[in-house]
Amino acid sequence: SNTTGGRCYRVTAVCVLLLCVLLLSAVTVLWIKFTNLTIERDQLQTSYNNLSIERDQLQTSYNNLTIERNQLLMCYKHPPKERDQCQSDYMSDVIKQGWRFCSSSLYYISTEKKKKNWTESRQDCRERGADLEFIITQLGDSKEAWIGLSKDVTEGKWKWLDGTELTNSSG
Repeated sequence: SNTTGGRCYRVTAVCVLLLCVLLLSAVTVLWIKFTNLTIERDQLQTSYNNLSIERDQLQTSYNNLTIERNQLLMCYKHPPKERDQCQSDYMSDVIKQGWRFCSSSLYYISTEKKKKNWTESRQDCRERGADLEFIITQLGDSKEAWIGLSKDVTEGKWKWLDGTELTNSSG
């Protein structure tokens, strides 16, 4: 009876130990799954936030373009004299927003205190519905003008906006 009780005690202890190991394994697996789901949720939240910002920017661009289109449609529905006044009003509005009219084109010269690098400048232009442009002559009173040239970081070569390399020509 002594050996039977000892054996029963050992079997019970082994069963309890196996249950503890099984429980610990289950908790570990669930913790890993929880951690992975938390990371995935955070990544999805970040992606959602970025897409919301992009959607808002696109909505703003859409609204601005709709207003501009409506203004232009109004301009062309009127007789020539009124149309000319409408175009003049439109140009006045555009100029108030910081754009400059030169040689039948509109140019935006940033007046921000913080200078931007080429990539930041191009992004700013694209957000305004434009792109960086080759400027050969100086516009207005500004002593600075970007001429459409940037240095390729990977190749170390100067390239124009269209991707062609700068060539040195003596003439």
